[in-house]
Amino acid sequence: MLKYEYLKKEWIVSPTARRIYRISASLSLALFFGIWLTLFEGGISGPMAAVVRLLFFVGALGAGITLVGMEFFLFRFDDSRPLKQLIWFCITLVPLIGAALYCLIVYSRSEEHEKDSATRAEGVPLSPRQS
Repeated sequence: MLKYEYLKKEWIVSPTARRIYRISASLSLALFFGIWLTLFEGGISGPMAAVVRLLFFVGALGAGITLVGMEFFLFRFDDSRPLKQLIWFCITLVPLIGAALYCLIVYSRSEEHEKDSATRAEGVPLSPRQS
């Protein structure tokens, strides 16, 4: 069983992680709208089918990364009221779009990023020009 202690906080709230989760959320939303587009178009055939399959795979990978990361952030670092967390948990269970919405609305604006940025700024030594 995976313990929370094995996952570092920086993996979830660092600027690099934030960028990765935003990209993954965008891919998840693109997959959601891509599926709807192909359903209304009646499918894709011909030489575009291989490209569309690759794009769907990338979108599914982004959706998985977003879901896992946002659920972990929700349970470990989100300091909202419990009722709000419960509502967002239910929303994140909506395939492809729930975790992406949580990422773009809650995670991207969380105070954890500001705390992490402040801590990082305090630990950075001044350059010779600033001393």
